[in-house]
Amino acid sequence: MDAESGRGAANARKKSWRSELVLAYQSLGVVYGDVATSPLYVYRSAFAGGDIEHSEGNEEIYGVLSLVFWTLTLITLLKYVLIVLRADDDGEGGTFALYSLICRRVRTGLLPGGAGDDLKEQRDGAAPPPASSVRAALQQRRDLQWLLLLFALLGTSMVIGDGVLTPAVSVFSAVSGLKLSMVNEQHQYVLLPVTCVILVGLFALQHFGTHRVGFLFAPIVCLWLLCISTIGVYNIIHWNPHIYKALSPYYVYRFLQKTQTGGWMSLGGILLCVTGSEAMYADLGHFSQSSIKIAFTTVVYPSLILAYMGQAAYISRHHSFERNHHIGFYISVPEKIRWPVLGIAILAAVVGSQAVITGTFSVIKQCCSLNCFPRVKIVHTSSTVHGQIYIPEINWILMILCLAVTIGFRDTKHMANAQGLAVITVMIVTTCLMSLVIVLCWNKNLVFALAFLLFFGAIEAVYFSASLVKFHEGAWVPIILSFIFLMVMCIWHYGTTKKYEFDVENKVSISWLLNLGPSLGIVRVRGIGLIHTELVSGIPAIFSHFVTNLPAFHQVLVFLCIKSDSVPHVQPEERFLVGRIGLKQYRLYRVVVRYGYRDVQQDNLEFEKALVSSIAEFIRSGDADQNGHPDGSDSPYERLSIISKGLPFQEDGEVEGSPESSAPKETNQKLVSSKSKRVKFVLPENAQINSEVRSELQELTEAREAGMSFIMGRSYMKAKSGSSLIKRISINFIYEFLTRNSRSPAYAANVPHVSTLEVGMVCQV
Repeated sequence: MDAESGRGAANARKKSWRSELVLAYQSLGVVYGDVATSPLYVYRSAFAGGDIEHSEGNEEIYGVLSLVFWTLTLITLLKYVLIVLRADDDGEGGTFALYSLICRRVRTGLLPGGAGDDLKEQRDGAAPPPASSVRAALQQRRDLQWLLLLFALLGTSMVIGDGVLTPAVSVFSAVSGLKLSMVNEQHQYVLLPVTCVILVGLFALQHFGTHRVGFLFAPIVCLWLLCISTIGVYNIIHWNPHIYKALSPYYVYRFLQKTQTGGWMSLGGILLCVTGSEAMYADLGHFSQSSIKIAFTTVVYPSLILAYMGQAAYISRHHSFERNHHIGFYISVPEKIRWPVLGIAILAAVVGSQAVITGTFSVIKQCCSLNCFPRVKIVHTSSTVHGQIYIPEINWILMILCLAVTIGFRDTKHMANAQGLAVITVMIVTTCLMSLVIVLCWNKNLVFALAFLLFFGAIEAVYFSASLVKFHEGAWVPIILSFIFLMVMCIWHYGTTKKYEFDVENKVSISWLLNLGPSLGIVRVRGIGLIHTELVSGIPAIFSHFVTNLPAFHQVLVFLCIKSDSVPHVQPEERFLVGRIGLKQYRLYRVVVRYGYRDVQQDNLEFEKALVSSIAEFIRSGDADQNGHPDGSDSPYERLSIISKGLPFQEDGEVEGSPESSAPKETNQKLVSSKSKRVKFVLPENAQINSEVRSELQELTEAREAGMSFIMGRSYMKAKSGSSLIKRISINFIYEFLTRNSRSPAYAANVPHVSTLEVGMVCQV
């Protein structure tokens, strides 16, 4: 048996490694498309500004190669692959993953609706984090919390800006190979139209989803990496076998000593060799740490180094360029294979752009889930692969902005300057948040966090200054774009927070509701009424409007609260929390439904079934006092029971003309049934339920048969008289404009429009 168990363990290890290798192969097409196409424009961008000249001594090209090598090694390999990838939030990566990690460990956060920040600690049974000066400062100072949120939103807005710039730079650089294949300056009439056509086609195909063409991605990137590494080896052997000496950091010193200010300004172009590093971390949730590390260290990193060395080897033996900005990738490609390489490069650029666009969709979905971005339509293009989504509004906005940048600049110099500033800003945000994670989440000494911040922060600060100085040469684009997106996110967050505070201040007390009696002072009609609210306690103000103005209400009322917690995923057994309001004869329930910021919300039919099943299980198992959080607990969900598994039920079709359907009938001792549709709850074996519980389940089945109605509040935000001018503009105009042009809460909750009733309210904030 020991031998058999040993073989079983060996087979498991083989299967595990086989799975990791498959994931590593798949990650090539999703994660590394952007960084793999960087050789198309790095050298061209470094020499494009005229800040440095390519001389006979080759100090410039050797220095640029050395800088590219050490930038790739220190930032991408050391920082991201070896350190940052370890800071995953339940397997997820990205700026919001770092922010949610910090907020959860500090037990504080500014995201509205994030009442479940401690969910992961409850799930994992983690002990309270030890006290520290950094944690205490973040808990006590509101301004530091706002600064942390603003920093996270800044990084997110720059990621969106990168989603605009990367397709333009990648595709334009790939198509620029036509310059060397056409004569008489004909390329100037072809280059821009071809780029625009490819970009339009790229964005037009987004609605099909990456899962339909995903099988092509990895082979294309593999072919591209094989192509550039083979060309690199050929150029090294044929032109300059001693180019490896330029990898020494000594040539960085020689380069900066000779070029001085010009060399510093060229860093903005050299920086482009690490574009896509942030995407590697952001796409962590689709793969695993080991698979991404294997793919980068064994395939991507060596191929890129060989490609850059090969280009430098060719350029070091050719000095008769008309202008320095003609130094590019295609000039080092042997003339006989330029056309095939051009085709592969365009395909690789499209793949790289696809990955960045998909990443932008994922980031915006996270912002929407945490109420930091206006509600948009989110289409899940794959039923099996999580994270493959399509957002129509954002897709067409990105396409228009991308075409505007391409047509406006018409060269890679300005577009590369813009992309460089966006990339380095995201990296600086990641470095700062990561230093907090080292102290707060990894519980390391403050010295380690400061060392990480100072080492990588100093390198990135130099690159940031070199990119920022080119503000008038294209770097203003990501600043303008990020300012617009940041303003939208901040105003939406501010308005949503104020609306939530208004709801809390104006909520109706439960005692007032209970004084109305079981009938609530009105006629109760058949059916289930779902009252959507952001509150996890108390009665929303819209309910008092109904009680005082409408003559009837449903026999079963459910106060439904959908919360997005600052964790990536909520387990299905932790999703529904159910409680009772008042006595049993009132038939009033409160249900809190929790989703992670990367969870896919159920469609309305599945959601209704899960909701009714959870309420039925709550009725069968007992009250919240016995099953959930006790009174006076610190949990935000007081007096609610976590329903790990709902009571299953069967819902048959209508039985017309059957005399049995006109009266309630029990078809089995283990079934509680109703008339017409025969909604039956399947009770566990040996379940002992009393007549009161059976009657309540019977009434729930009758209400489910009659159907559900969704009552949504429609708030019109107005700033109070005497408010500042900035607040009046933000609330009365910008927030209201965003509210009118975004999806309604009914859409976000997958609520069918035919069953929806909206109640308008004016909120003075």
